[in-house]
Amino acid sequence: MTYHSVDQLQKVLADQVFHYTKDAKKAAGRALGTLVEIITFYLLKSWGFEHSIAIERPLAEYGNPEITHNVEYTLHPILRKYPFVLASPKQSTTASRVLSELMKQYSLVGFQTSGMTLLTKEGILRNSCLVASGSQSSLLATLDEKTQDELRCVITEQHNRPYAMFECKRVGVEEGMRKGPQTIEKAKQGAYVARTVSAVHKIRIASGELHGLIYRADQTIYSKPYAELIAEIIASNDPELLRDFILTVGVVSNHGNWFTSSNHNKELKVLAQSYDWLTFLTDDGLSEFITELLLNPVPLLEPARTAFLASYTAEKRKNRFTKVQMDYQANRVLQAYFYDNSARIADWFNIVAPINGSMGQLRAQMAQLRDKNWSAIHKL
Repeated sequence: MTYHSVDQLQKVLADQVFHYTKDAKKAAGRALGTLVEIITFYLLKSWGFEHSIAIERPLAEYGNPEITHNVEYTLHPILRKYPFVLASPKQSTTASRVLSELMKQYSLVGFQTSGMTLLTKEGILRNSCLVASGSQSSLLATLDEKTQDELRCVITEQHNRPYAMFECKRVGVEEGMRKGPQTIEKAKQGAYVARTVSAVHKIRIASGELHGLIYRADQTIYSKPYAELIAEIIASNDPELLRDFILTVGVVSNHGNWFTSSNHNKELKVLAQSYDWLTFLTDDGLSEFITELLLNPVPLLEPARTAFLASYTAEKRKNRFTKVQMDYQANRVLQAYFYDNSARIADWFNIVAPINGSMGQLRAQMAQLRDKNWSAIHKL
């Protein structure tokens, strides 16, 4: 069975999964928000950005580091990679243990352990696990493979200043309401963050055309039409242009608030003029994923479905299906699903801004940024 709207899907989830809660529709809505975040995360992994990703890392405003914002994902320059093997433990694998074993193999100084856990004894994986923090960079662990005898990991040293950020926005509609009362406020929150974290400032001239400006080290202003400036920065190797530039990407889903990618309401217009890229996860795309994951599951995703249902029952002990904490087996099948269906999944998204942009162009710009010589740019 196909579902023509996310509202219809939400009602199905409320009836079939969240019927035990006091407000089944609201619980289903929160789960839909989690699924949007998970789609975004595994899309980025399938594009080859797994080792650049940090999750909910505080992101400082440009020129005003006292104010930080937590966004879903930031993508950071990779300074070094450390392939790493640990003996498979009987207990949880903590960041402290990872750091201690890592320092036996590599000379690392100036890092303070995070106190997080990479893999619990119950098999819950922490995605993009922060192992330790330093003044200019951080160590993050990704678990590639778990066998009976060992854990195969990659420890990545990321520069603390990201080159891109992704933020997901979704607001549900209450029964009898035409649109969610907090929609515009959430749009403004997202717009504020998108406009304040990067060194590139957006200004609109009298004709309505959008221009960008950036300050050079000598405090002179460099300005040109916004799309041209963004393209120039991404293609450049100039440290003054790149050092504090952050490509800002928003991911919005519909559900009666944002209308469609071609029919913008006020909220969508606010977001479209604030992010460098605004992507729109369509109802059809979200419906397709939920159907294949939960309602008419494909065999590959059965471990992910099991983890989801175990996380949303009256007797649940710990959520094992979020962007931060994911069941290890669910993580493996989700990775395979997104790699195997990458072209189809890209079609789940429409581009709101820039006009005539494509998911392929967004991916190419991100790859250009990832592949810069960031050690030289940051003079490390």
